[in-house]
Amino acid sequence: MDRLLGLLSIRVQKGVNLVAADIRRSDPYVVFRLGNQELKTAVVKNSINPVWDEVLTLPIFEPLPIKMEVYDKDTFSRDDKMGDAELDIKPLVEVLRLRLDNLPNETIITTIKPTRTNCLAEESSITWSKGEVIQNMVLRLQNVVSGEIEVQLGWINVPGSKGL
Repeated sequence: MDRLLGLLSIRVQKGVNLVAADIRRSDPYVVFRLGNQELKTAVVKNSINPVWDEVLTLPIFEPLPIKMEVYDKDTFSRDDKMGDAELDIKPLVEVLRLRLDNLPNETIITTIKPTRTNCLAEESSITWSKGEVIQNMVLRLQNVVSGEIEVQLGWINVPGSKGL
């Protein structure tokens, strides 16, 4: 617990225009990796525009980039990789360290523009929403023809942890 900074809440909202790994469809799921930790969403059957609306929680010991990979679930063979991206959580952590409080709801604290070195498909905003700091991201998948994944990041402080 003395090294734990807090918990990262990852709401995996949806995929957009994912590649069709099985003729005209895919059975996609998303995997998040950080060090030896791994979290997976459920599989969405027969979709290249899946909606997960699923929240995964990842313990954070240092604000390293999180690897995201999208796969097509196959029954009789190895799952096909449908692309990957990296989530840079440093901007979110920097805003959290400011210890902002009581801002008007939906206040945009900062924005991050897409660059060649990040996987953002569009500008990402870090916002004060309902008493929390959240970051909305649309991540463009790499190493694939097409596809984007929409996620929302949040932070959960853990009593007794090192904290930010």
